Amino acid sequence: MKKILSIIALCSISSSFVFAQDDLLGDLQKADSAIVKQNITIATFKSTRIINMQSTEMTGVGNMEFMVSHHFGQLWDKTQGAANATRLFGINGNGASTAISFDYTPISFANLGITFAGANYLEGNAKFKILRQQTGLHNYPVSIAWLSNVRFNAAKGTEISPNDLYWNRFSYLHQILISRKFTEDLSVELIPSLVHYNVISYGYANEHNVYSIGFGGRYKIAAKKAITIEYSRQLNMYKNVIDATSEVTNYNPNLFSLGYDWDTGGHIFQFFVTNTSNASNQYQLSTNPKTNNFGQWSLGFNLNRSYSIKHKVKTQHL
Repeated sequence: MKKILSIIALCSISSSFVFAQDDLLGDLQKADSAIVKQNITIATFKSTRIINMQSTEMTGVGNMEFMVSHHFGQLWDKTQGAANATRLFGINGNGASTAISFDYTPISFANLGITFAGANYLEGNAKFKILRQQTGLHNYPVSIAWLSNVRFNAAKGTEISPNDLYWNRFSYLHQILISRKFTEDLSVELIPSLVHYNVISYGYANEHNVYSIGFGGRYKIAAKKAITIEYSRQLNMYKNVIDATSEVTNYNPNLFSLGYDWDTGGHIFQFFVTNTSNASNQYQLSTNPKTNNFGQWSLGFNLNRSYSIKHKVKTQHL
């Protein structure tokens, strides 16, 4: 009888312990679910460029991004007639421009880069992440980044730089990049820009500071494919400007591009058509003489690849 009572008592104690453990686990789960978590939005854009203009994206810390951005010649030159077909609508023609860039991310909120932007131009840029779109612990509806770019004209001679002063060969681009990922498929970015020239080549109606406002967008149409679009409106210095031949000229200040992104897993290919044949964003936003005539537009592509160059510490096996 004593053995039976002991067994019953032991079972009762064990059951109480199990129930108490379950209650404690339930309380811990409730406490964990009550903690507000930080949900940071990622992959607003798939690349550091939308098409021509920068996005708020950066490569990972310790990664180097190599990019080739190529613009072919114009699609159709009305003065060349049937020769346009032999030039494959600008692909095998004159007027092409290529920019080759290297961008490195040393810390999570900063990216530094250098670009060989076509003949005679060298550019350096710095991008800083100010705010990241997120919900939970903090609620920020947009991502914000700041971009500063400096361009040096290395052309020989004094045509660009009076008295051949090197300081006069520099120009600058500053942008605030404001993006929002509305859904898993749709992302949009607003891009106010300022281009500053230390010296302007011609006098009448030209200005040192050129302002523009633009936007870019990306819409995902498949798991690794998307349609992209860019538009920017130059706000000054496009009327009654004296060009290099001393002629007064007026030009359409709109920059427009339509593209297709393809993520292969290792590379990002971006194919596009745009009304500029120059690969430098400074030029595109301040001196784009192309009109809305589709024949003056150009085909182009961006190819980028990221490499991890962060030093890895080898572990010793004991």
